[in-house]
Amino acid sequence: MGIAPGSHRLGPDNASLVVKTYREGMASKVGHDLVFEVTDWTATLTVGDAPSLELRADPRSLRVRDALHGLKPLSGKDRDEILRNIESKVLGRDEIAFRSRHVASDGDRLTIDGDLTLAGTARPVGAELMAGPDGSAATTIPLTQSEWGIKPYRGLMGALKVRDEVEIVVEARLPVA
Repeated sequence: MGIAPGSHRLGPDNASLVVKTYREGMASKVGHDLVFEVTDWTATLTVGDAPSLELRADPRSLRVRDALHGLKPLSGKDRDEILRNIESKVLGRDEIAFRSRHVASDGDRLTIDGDLTLAGTARPVGAELMAGPDGSAATTIPLTQSEWGIKPYRGLMGALKVRDEVEIVVEARLPVA
């Protein structure tokens, strides 16, 4: 079957883009593993003769969707502080961008290689997007923040840390051929 040829536009109205972070350190029990939803992003996937993928996202549009495994729930003040720290200490205000260099289609699987720009630094990254017979598609991309010059967040005088590796999870429904 496979993904239908053509240009497919993705964004928060028909797909999800989330960032999963995990805590570590001596005080990790007081922190949370966080799931952020990116609320302002757009991607264009082209399948066919000249396959490509381009994505743009506003780092200021991250919102805490879930706070898992902490001792107490996050307050609104906690959530606001987390978002301020992401902007001032982690990602900044520069647009997040991905542009493919190579896209190969193997029926229900797309292998994508390209350049991801985070916090003003571009680095190569690859992903495999798997599509089901109903057009549901998903991928999880592990990223190491320090490879983009991002210093993982630390709190409580370094006793609570965000692990250097985070996961980017994309889920969408694409038209099938």
